[in-house]
Amino acid sequence: MNAHARAYLALIAAALFWAGNYVFGKVAVAGMSPFSIVFLRWTIALVPLVAIAKVVEHPDWMAVLHHWRFLLMQGLLGLFAYNFLLYAALRTSSAFAASLINAANPALIALTALIVLHERVGWRGGVGIALALLGVLVVLTHGDLAHLLTTPFSAADLLMLGVIVVWTAYTIAARKGPRLPPITQVAIQTALIVAGLTFVAPFAGVALPDSTPAWWSLAFIAIFPSGGSYVLWNRALSVVSSGRAGVFLNLITLFTALGALATGTPITIAQIAGGLIIIGGVLLTTLPARSHRGADKANTSGTS
Repeated sequence: MNAHARAYLALIAAALFWAGNYVFGKVAVAGMSPFSIVFLRWTIALVPLVAIAKVVEHPDWMAVLHHWRFLLMQGLLGLFAYNFLLYAALRTSSAFAASLINAANPALIALTALIVLHERVGWRGGVGIALALLGVLVVLTHGDLAHLLTTPFSAADLLMLGVIVVWTAYTIAARKGPRLPPITQVAIQTALIVAGLTFVAPFAGVALPDSTPAWWSLAFIAIFPSGGSYVLWNRALSVVSSGRAGVFLNLITLFTALGALATGTPITIAQIAGGLIIIGGVLLTTLPARSHRGADKANTSGTS
């Protein structure tokens, strides 16, 4: 399996874990504030992340810390702001509805990457992004696209728009920033954020989960979305372009829909159709054309 194939699998796994963040985050916000969830999840995840980084990557901690300004910025964007806005939105929005808005993120990432990083999208990428966005709209409007013209944005919708803007900035910065060990950089970002939030916690207030489901939800969030997704995402970005990686965020919507189905939430024909269109868009954007596979392999050989 080449580096690109491993990167794509990492992106799929990251999307799966982030879908769990929506589903279990909805449970957690029923009894905890967004700040409490963010603070506790990263506090719990800190020690395992540092230990895994030490065992797997054997990093030169001081060399990585030399980039502390970049790491602090990334921590504020991707670890704090992204999650705080998401949990604030989940207080009034369903997990599935929030994930639908998040599915617009790939288009914004691809557009920003084109402007800032001059990354080529190509006709396949453009069509794939358009298909994925169309799939989201089909699901969001229950198959009636005219519904978009008559329904105003809610407060949760606006918060989710903030979520995708923050994640776009995090992704573009990660692609443009220094090449650092993925687990180590997430561990240091986590340490910086936990240290900062510890000073804020006495003023903001921190509440522990008030039920068994909330405890289990927090545990899941601290292990899989906190550790797994961020490590996998940053590792993939060392191989895959920002625009192409961003398309995989559409899978969050699909996986969240499957989670809703597993928990007894009804899924409509429009949602199924939209999910299939999303998958088609992801495949069209990420699978290289036959004539370009040789070039992809050549590019992969120089990437570690």
